[in-house]
Amino acid sequence: MTSDTRTGPPAFGGERETLRAFLDYHRATLAMKCEGLTDEELRRRSMPPSTLSLLGLVRHMAEVERAWFRRVFEDHDAPMVWSDEIDFQAAYDASASTREEAFTAWEAEVAASRRIEREAASLDVAGYQPRWQEEVSLRMVMIHVLLEYGRHNGHADFLREGVDGTVGA
Repeated sequence: MTSDTRTGPPAFGGERETLRAFLDYHRATLAMKCEGLTDEELRRRSMPPSTLSLLGLVRHMAEVERAWFRRVFEDHDAPMVWSDEIDFQAAYDASASTREEAFTAWEAEVAASRRIEREAASLDVAGYQPRWQEEVSLRMVMIHVLLEYGRHNGHADFLREGVDGTVGA
């Protein structure tokens, strides 16, 4: 990691602005944890039998973004990125993946998620979560995805340290 160029969330602000800023902060954190690493280093697994790797986390978060924004608010039948079924574990297998493949997909899903959020009239806009077979609010989706990033960025901390000893934000 060369430098921390993330924009921190505001100390004061409205609910939507704060949620958006925290989500973007965590997206930037995941990208930062992968900075400066080769494809091989990004594919390095944590420990057997786990397939968890930094590249696998990027792929997984592309699936999360799609499942919680695009599939909930635009196209309930949109296929997942790396599986024909709703299989979030498939994304973790990054053994044949590259930075270009994973980040291109993830960045496209993040862009779609940002667009969907910005076009929504309010955080109370309802979408349909097909896996749960129920409606959910944009607020709930943003919080859920934010928590996913927080959890997986903790994994990314350990994975990055295991690759090259780098620790910190």
